[in-house]
Amino acid sequence: MARRTSTRHTYRGESTSSGEAAPAGPARRARPRAGWGVPVLMATLALGAGTLFAGCQPFDGTPVGGGGAPAPTSSPTAGPTAPVTQTPTAGPGSPSPSAPPAPPVTATPSAGPSAPASPTTAPTAGPTTSASPGAPASQGPLPSWPRATADVDVSSTISVTGTFDGGLKRYSGVSDGGQEEGQDPIFEVADGGTVQNVIIGSPAADGIHCKGTCTLRNVWWEDVGEDAATFKGTSAAQTMTIDGGGARGASDKVFQHNGPGTMVIQNFQVQDFGKLYRSCGNCSKQYARHVVVRNVTVTAPGKTLVGVNTNYGDSAQLSGVTIVGDSSRKISICDRYTGNSSGSEPTKTGSGADGTYCRYTPSDIAYR
Repeated sequence: MARRTSTRHTYRGESTSSGEAAPAGPARRARPRAGWGVPVLMATLALGAGTLFAGCQPFDGTPVGGGGAPAPTSSPTAGPTAPVTQTPTAGPGSPSPSAPPAPPVTATPSAGPSAPASPTTAPTAGPTTSASPGAPASQGPLPSWPRATADVDVSSTISVTGTFDGGLKRYSGVSDGGQEEGQDPIFEVADGGTVQNVIIGSPAADGIHCKGTCTLRNVWWEDVGEDAATFKGTSAAQTMTIDGGGARGASDKVFQHNGPGTMVIQNFQVQDFGKLYRSCGNCSKQYARHVVVRNVTVTAPGKTLVGVNTNYGDSAQLSGVTIVGDSSRKISICDRYTGNSSGSEPTKTGSGADGTYCRYTPSDIAYR
């Protein structure tokens, strides 16, 4: 029987098994062997596609574990915590740590409860003007009464323009020491003037008269005569300021307000008095008057701190007042009156804070 020689066809350009060149012409595809060609081809295509897909993935610089478990991806935590970065996965044979290392925190803080933000401004728990309820808004302890450096006998009123500095001399005279109305003052201060560092002794006459805006600084009345000082301004824009000093022994008023404008009494001390301030209740010409009392120490006995006329639109503002020796609280803080211009005795209509004519709160008055 004749022996058959098998000839295997290859792709163009390859030699045959017999060593002869393949005939020219279109190359014929070799038929894949039955049973294994298709699976191999599919596996090859899948491998190539996977390689191509992997090569197209963006590289984030994260090293891949060597042969061990695949590197875990980050999963969101249950709560709002700070973002973390991935850490390399341990290679094969590396011991598993008992606790994973803390993830590095980025510069952006978490807004969740794990990292509460501190407030930039701490809220205050109460009023800023006083440390505790009832404490006055004080500028510190007031000075003690000074000693006179010399005595000056005054036979007639001293007129002041500009600034008069008494050098803490004691001035007295002009009157017989009574407290009747209509006495002459020891000092009469022109609009814009200042009297400072003065002690007014006894007899004190009618103290000091201010004809307009004026300042009485560090003035001390040892024994008040008719009044310690009277504001006789001519304009609602004028202000009489009593800053520092003190007064005692006033059977009636310490400061009398006859003209329009505002009187300011601050850093002052008073003891043994009738009224610290009174808006004139029966002057022939009436005005709306205002008073500000702050950082004042009051020592009993005394009757009233301020008196205002509601029917003329007066007002009193008090703060930082300390009352000493009045455990029964007999000293009235603010009295309200109905004033008149006929010279009759004004009618008292009420006492205490009302938010309109008498303005203060319990924390503005302290007792000790």
